[in-house]
Amino acid sequence: MTIDNAVLSFAGLMILVSLALAYLVSPWFLAFNAFVGLNMLQAGFTGFCPAAMIFKAMGLKTGCAFK
Repeated sequence: MTIDNAVLSFAGLMILVSLALAYLVSPWFLAFNAFVGLNMLQAGFTGFCPAAMIFKAMGLKTGCAFK
């Protein structure tokens, strides 16, 4: 698995978990969805992604998006 795959999988998982929590617990968990979306948007423009840095430190191979 590359860093690119891990970042996309992690973001998708966080969105699904947030949606489940919003449905089961409180609609305020939708704010977490907004945070994940904004983080993905800024990573697309700046190339800075904290999750990619963590996955790189864990030893995952670099992909074409995050080096």
